[in-house]
Amino acid sequence: MAVGIRIKIPNLDQAAFEKLEGHIDPAGNPPDGLIFHSSGPIDGGWGVIDFWQSREQFDRFGQERIGPAMASLGVTSAPNIEEFEVHEHFPR
Repeated sequence: MAVGIRIKIPNLDQAAFEKLEGHIDPAGNPPDGLIFHSSGPIDGGWGVIDFWQSREQFDRFGQERIGPAMASLGVTSAPNIEEFEVHEHFPR
């Protein structure tokens, strides 16, 4: 079952997010199970909304790529991650 993932990263701006995304490279090396990704500025940081085929695929991507990229860039703000059930989604 597909899941939605909402991530809030405090104290992160667009420049820092773009560096982080450059290390993770989701466009050049798409993660297994990602259905949809979007991000943008939120009050006090940066927000991400993703849809994944499963929570396990998101967790694996986080452990293998997001966490190491954040550590290598010195990002110390702990992200707030919330999962929500996806009733339906439509492919592009």
